[in-house]
Amino acid sequence: MKTTIKRIGIMTGGGDCPGLNPVIRAVTKTAINEHGWEVIGIRNGYKGLYDNDWVKLDGASTSGLLHKGGTILYSSNKDNLFHYLVEENGEMVYKDVSDVGVENIKNLGIDVMFIIGGDGTLTSARDFARKGVNVIAIPKTIDNDLASTDTTFGFNTAVGVATEALDRLHTTAMSHHRIMVLEVMGRYAGWIALHAGIAGGADAILLPEIPYDIHKVAKKIEDRKAKGKNFSVIVVGEGAKPVDGEVVVREIIEDSPDPIRLGGIGLKVAHDLEKLCGNEARATILGHLQRGGSPSSSDRILSTRYGVAAVKLAVEGKFGNMVTLKGDQMSYDSLENVIGRKSKNVNPNGELVDMAKSIGIVFGD
Repeated sequence: MKTTIKRIGIMTGGGDCPGLNPVIRAVTKTAINEHGWEVIGIRNGYKGLYDNDWVKLDGASTSGLLHKGGTILYSSNKDNLFHYLVEENGEMVYKDVSDVGVENIKNLGIDVMFIIGGDGTLTSARDFARKGVNVIAIPKTIDNDLASTDTTFGFNTAVGVATEALDRLHTTAMSHHRIMVLEVMGRYAGWIALHAGIAGGADAILLPEIPYDIHKVAKKIEDRKAKGKNFSVIVVGEGAKPVDGEVVVREIIEDSPDPIRLGGIGLKVAHDLEKLCGNEARATILGHLQRGGSPSSSDRILSTRYGVAAVKLAVEGKFGNMVTLKGDQMSYDSLENVIGRKSKNVNPNGELVDMAKSIGIVFGD
């Protein structure tokens, strides 16, 4: 149902991502310029919603945001108001404090909440929608693994950073006859590794979706050496695993809704290849460099499209939905569907993988 909108709220949750500030800018500018709404920014994600930590947004406060990375509203990837750590009788316990969030939204006079985030943030967005909050969701992940939308903002920027890293590693690999391994983010989806590996001229790409045989990767390196190319560059998605092994877990964060932190597979691959091939092997874990800095021109445009389309959903009263990109058109899907679906993973038999194999890139399968 449609509702009379006078004031909206915006918040960002989860890890930072290139394009968050352009989304905030687009929502704010569209809300004010086209509809005359007031805009409230909730700071520090769901923690800020609980603490009633907010700031007024307007044309001045969102000016100059298009090229800036991060989020002016700050973020948190640990706070879930449906399972929130609070002090009670001198002890720290987990409680459902979501009613506090609902009450703060009402007290601020917010008619619609625009919530920008990934799986964890949007799961709570769905739950707030179930409690009667008018929610419009905007997808955010550099991993590009949300099934309901074709492309997420931040992905293009992350691929660009990883591609530049591969370009730089090539020169060091060639100069020292080394095997250089680049580990990139993506968790259990290999989109960043696949796109950056193709764009950066990697000799092998190891994906979470294709368990690898390290001996087949070593054979590629030996074949290159036989042709006088005494160096190789490998890109590895952080969720990749050998055919007879498991993913490498860096640490467990107990107080996080998503406690498993992957990381270290690049070091394993480098160690194994050095033993098999004899070349000195080094691993670079790109890590949070992929999340930070200015968004690419493509992501600036995509973020703006998401923000404007989200406001249009609110005007049409289509609450409880997430704005999506389908082909070249902005669309939407219900949060119930979004949260209920599995992640969008690389198709091991898809066109991109097949194309990469055609030009000699190996995947260890």
